[in-house]
Amino acid sequence: MATPDELRQLTTDDLRRRADELRESLFQDMLKLRTGTLDNPGERTQHRRDLARVLTILGEKLAQQKAQPSAEKA
Repeated sequence: MATPDELRQLTTDDLRRRADELRESLFQDMLKLRTGTLDNPGERTQHRRDLARVLTILGEKLAQQKAQPSAEKA
């Protein structure tokens, strides 16, 4: 997975797309866990952390976008 600095360089659309991909992989991991075919449980943990990282940076970017227009009006 990309580092936080690399993720900050992506656009919000790219971050949303990556979050959707990670949610899908987490869903697949959950199915594999339930059926007993999950080979590496550490991957599931890594996907959860990656999703949290992406969502955190996406939230930061959205907060910056909301703050910029109000700063220009003042």
